[in-house]
Order: sequence, then C-alpha cells, then structure tokens
Amino acid sequence: MPASNCSYGLRELLWKVLKRNTKRIDQSSGNEITEMESVTKKDRISNLPWDVLDGILVRLPLKEVVRTSILSRWWRHKWTGISQFVIDDKCIPSRISDKVARWELIMEILRQVQLHHTGPIEKFKLAAYCRPDHSDLDQWIHYLTDKGLKEFILQEFDTIKRFNLPFCLFSCPLLNRLELFGCRIKPSSEAIGFKSLTNLHLNEVCVTGGTLECLVLNSPVLERLTLLNIDHQIVLRIGNANLKYLKVDSNFDDIYLENSPSLASVDIGLRVRVIPRSFGSEGGNLIRVIGCLHAIKKLTLSSAILAFLGNIDVPDKLPTLLPHLSVLELKDVRLDSLIELLVCVCIFRSAPNLEELHLSVAADTTEYSRPAADFLITKLSNHYFEQLKVAKIRAVQNVQNETIFIQLLLAQSPVLKRMTIVHYGSKILPTEVLEQSVPASKDVEIFNLSV
Repeated sequence: MPASNCSYGLRELLWKVLKRNTKRIDQSSGNEITEMESVTKKDRISNLPWDVLDGILVRLPLKEVVRTSILSRWWRHKWTGISQFVIDDKCIPSRISDKVARWELIMEILRQVQLHHTGPIEKFKLAAYCRPDHSDLDQWIHYLTDKGLKEFILQEFDTIKRFNLPFCLFSCPLLNRLELFGCRIKPSSEAIGFKSLTNLHLNEVCVTGGTLECLVLNSPVLERLTLLNIDHQIVLRIGNANLKYLKVDSNFDDIYLENSPSLASVDIGLRVRVIPRSFGSEGGNLIRVIGCLHAIKKLTLSSAILAFLGNIDVPDKLPTLLPHLSVLELKDVRLDSLIELLVCVCIFRSAPNLEELHLSVAADTTEYSRPAADFLITKLSNHYFEQLKVAKIRAVQNVQNETIFIQLLLAQSPVLKRMTIVHYGSKILPTEVLEQSVPASKDVEIFNLSV
C-alpha cells in the first residue's frame, strides 16, 4: 500500500475511534463532529490533548497504533507514549513461527518504548505465542515498576522452566490487577501483599501455601482470586475479609475458607480425586469448608471435591443454613456414589432459597446403584425445593438413578418454571418416563433435548 493511502487509512481509523468513544461538540456551530469534515479533522486529531488521544489509541490493536508512526514526523514516536500495552499474536507476522524469534520482535517494541516513553504505563499484557527470555522479562518488569502500573498480565506462553517473578513488582502501590502464568513466586520476605490489588489470577504458578496465604491476607481490598493448575499440592488457607469471588481448579491437600466471610461466589474443582492428608476438624470437611460460607450466593463444585467434602461424617443439613445461596452448580456428579449424594442432599437441605440448580452427570455413572437410589428416594421425598425456578440436568445417560432424580426434582419443586434435560450422544428421556412423575408446579416447561 502506498504511504499516502496508508496514512489516510490510519487517519480515518483514528477518526472513527474518536467518534465512537468520545462525543465532542463543535464549539463554533454547536453541531456534532461528522466523519466527513475532511478539511480540519487531521489537525483536530493531532492537536487533541494527550489524555484524549491516549484514550483513542489504547482502544486500537497495538499493531495499528505502531503504524501511526508513518503519519508524520510529529507522530513518529507518539505510539511509544500510550498508557496501555497489550502484546498479542496480532503484533507478530503470522509467517514467523519460531518462539524465540517472536520474542525478539516483541523486545524490539519494548526497547522502543523504553527509549521514548514518558508518563505512566498503567497496563501491560503479554498474550502472545513466544518463549520470553527471562532476563529480558525481568528487566522489563523492573522498568514498569516506576511507571504507575495498575494492571500486569502474563497469559499463556511457552516456557521451559518457571520464571522467577522479581520482588520489585510487589512495590507497585497502584497495582489492582495481577494475572500470572508460568511464574515462581518466591519473595525474599513472607510479608508480601498489594494494598490496591482487587483481582489476582494465578495459572501454572509455583508458590508455597504459606506464601499464598500471606499474599491473600496482605491484600486488604482483594475481591477476586483465581487459582488454576498450581504446581504441587498445597494446603490452601484463603483468609481475606474483603474477598467475594474464589475459583480453584487445581489439586490441593486441604482448603480452609473460614476467614473469608464475604465470599459470595465460590467455584472449587479438583483435577483428580485425592485423599486429603489433613481431615479437618470435628464434623467433617463439608461443615468446615462449606458451612462457613454464610454470604455465599453462587456455589460450584466438581465431583472430586464432593468426594473430598464427604470423606467424613456428613449431616442431614449444615448447622447454619446458607440463606443467600440461590445458584448451585454441580459438575460431573456420580449419581451412583452414595458419598457424593450425601453431600449434594445436605447442601440442598441447607439452601432454603435455592433458585437455580445446574447438574451435569458423570459419563461413567453405572446403570443402577440400589443404595444410592434408595437414599435419593428416602431423602428427597421429604424435601421440597421451595424456591427452585430453574433446573438443568446435562449429560444424561438414561440410567435409572438419573431418572429417579429427575422425577423427584419435578415432584418436589412447587414453583419450578423451567426444567431442561440435555442428552449428549444418547436418546432423549422417554416421555412416558417423565409422565410417571406429576410435577408439583403447574407452570413448569420441560425441555427434553438431545445434542
């Protein structure tokens, strides 16, 4: 593309973003600026206050922002001064597949920024297929720590060994979002934390249980915590009075949540079934882990964590009910497992205001389990889902325990509005089977689907 045409295209793009994101009024006429003001708009874009221009540029892909350097001499290094840098695969030519070579191209961008940038860098995100040189990445993080950093995100990249996160990152007073991948957190002191951090996301990170506990505890305004595929099995002690959202999809030895009273959404999964080394306090894991979630509104549990919670005495209901729990999602439940059903029924009976139930059935559920079937009939025949409005059962295999559960759910839910039954790779549940149970709700709609 000729340089003049390319420059014109970039100016058009900048002008469209300006119109979409800012509603500016022409002071002389009182009319909105229109896209066709070809005479003055070039000067208007170049003469915008930097904070307005920065607000436009950060909404463009970084590749397009870099291309503004060809517009004029004035624009040559403007791109290096933006406040947010999102480096993804769009920044690198698709013909370059070598991971090391792709990182070198990224470093060319970062070197230009270090040479010409003035002002703050509030956000840095690396989400490109590459293999970062650890010394380069370490040096770049040291550079960012003096730039008023608010968001630092490392997403999946190729790595041979864990990257040692430099301790200087913990000195960023404005950092409110931290997302790490492939790192090792090994601070020189256990007294680590972030006074402004609200969102912490760790994926394939090496960290000890003690370090993680201190990091969470010493981040007083932390609201969201996500832990995925943490290296090694550790004891998770999550204690933060402000924490509202927790997602764990990783193996662990044990988990303690009693010092996080504000948790409203909890999603806990184990990658594989494990037997905890610590069996918790008297009353079993269910009371200790779930019974303390007095503010919980949405709870998501996997089959493996159900087995973990049911490994010691499971009561009919929790000592303290969960009055705010309105959405319950149970993943890959074995309806032939008495242990898992004990936990499920206990939670049902402890959630008087449950409105939505989403349950997926494990693919390896056996055809029939007499103890599990008898337990379902005995316990659920005497329990009403008083507030349940939506129920969705997924991956149905048409085995008898599933049929019993669906029939009981229909019969014991007086205000149910919608029941969805989704079958994957199997025939739908026969209509005559559904008709064997008289729904307690006259308004219920039943969707019996096959995918």
